[in-house]
Amino acid sequence: MNSNELKRIIEQVSRDRGIDKMVLIGTLEEAIKSAVKRKYGMSENFEVTYSDETGEIDVFQFKEVVDEVTEPDTQISLSEAKKLDPESSVGEELGVKLDTADFGRIAAQSAKQVIIQRMKDAERDLIFDDYKDRVGEIISGIVQRVDKGNIVLNLGRAEALLPSSEQIPRETYYRRGDRLRALVIDAKLVSRGPQIILSRTHPDFLAALFAAEVPEIAEGIVKIVSVAREPGSRAKISVTTEDGDIDPVGACVGMRGSRVQGVVQELKGEKIDIIPYSQDIAHYVASALAPAAVIRVVVDEATRSLEVIVPDEQLSLAIGRKGQNVRLASRLVGWRIDVKSESKYQRGLKDGYQSLIRLPGVSETMADALFEAGYGSAREVAEADSQGMIEALKLDEAKVDQVKEAARLYLDNLAEEDAVEEARELMAKEILAMPSTSESDDEVAAEEPAPVEEAPAEEPQEDASDDGELQ
Repeated sequence: MNSNELKRIIEQVSRDRGIDKMVLIGTLEEAIKSAVKRKYGMSENFEVTYSDETGEIDVFQFKEVVDEVTEPDTQISLSEAKKLDPESSVGEELGVKLDTADFGRIAAQSAKQVIIQRMKDAERDLIFDDYKDRVGEIISGIVQRVDKGNIVLNLGRAEALLPSSEQIPRETYYRRGDRLRALVIDAKLVSRGPQIILSRTHPDFLAALFAAEVPEIAEGIVKIVSVAREPGSRAKISVTTEDGDIDPVGACVGMRGSRVQGVVQELKGEKIDIIPYSQDIAHYVASALAPAAVIRVVVDEATRSLEVIVPDEQLSLAIGRKGQNVRLASRLVGWRIDVKSESKYQRGLKDGYQSLIRLPGVSETMADALFEAGYGSAREVAEADSQGMIEALKLDEAKVDQVKEAARLYLDNLAEEDAVEEARELMAKEILAMPSTSESDDEVAAEEPAPVEEAPAEEPQEDASDDGELQ
């Protein structure tokens, strides 16, 4: 193979495979090194260079210039060195050019194998570098095969895997040759090559679909704050914008729902609720629980929990089928949500206030002050932080300790009464389960067998038969 042909092949492979030419040149130099080692048995005392301008490969073996040669593989005499370089001197190293055409058939085959393998490795690394930077993007591929529920997609230069765990439940998946879209969630480099993992259930897949359908999201005018999904069933997405002239929800819905319908169709009918984001957590959760109406939201920032009060007739609507609506709303806002009906909440307030009034040594005025400060029951008073009560009620520490002690005493007495009541109920159940005396007698009588009267012995009778014999 002459230099011009080698140069042409390198340029063609670089262009066709999309591999950097310098990577191919480095691979070629490594292949020649391998062939040189096999041919000459050298260690590392040589150098291989490729000229991109001429397409020629030069191999130089470095030898030490000495007066008397004792090791021909690593040393050269001064007289021989001066023939190559007149300025050579003892102690220097001199590069001796080798004839690359004299590698032999085995060396050439070895070089070819190394080049092929390095080209595969370079192409594999190039594909991996391409897809590792595309994590979080949607890609489209052709269904190549289905292996134990896992779908393998052909992406052109690479294959991708859509595991069964990342497939939408009850979604009818495609036959060979169908086109499928999914989100890149991971890219790994394994021995067989780059492994690209896809998902259609990830919340980011829904966000990426909206970014593709809604130009305002792609341009950064409208931002997606949070996404909560139960793939194949229902999803909630909250959006916001800093542009006062744009309705973020309307931008995502589109004219006559055209934009959101594009996403719904891609997800095969998954219902999507688009929620306006609010920094006010009460307004935010009220929107997240739509379509149910919210009467009141009680916020506990210490435990990041919300008590949401809804009308009695909308309790089931707020909770949703099997708790789906409140579960998705909780994931969306990132807070724990406890939904209560209005009547139950009012009963709780009444019972809590009554427990404050019943505290020993606590006046009705003090009970009102506690209730207005947010301590709605004796239990809340007993578990409250003393310093917080001092600041909220403007009381001294001794008075607060007295109130908290009264609350603890009340709860202890209440627990004792409950224990006594439970014991009475248990005893009553045991008594009711015991059989009565009359029932026991009847049962015993029923179990005794009745006396059997002996029948009189019967006289044997003669039975005349046709043949006159006694039977």
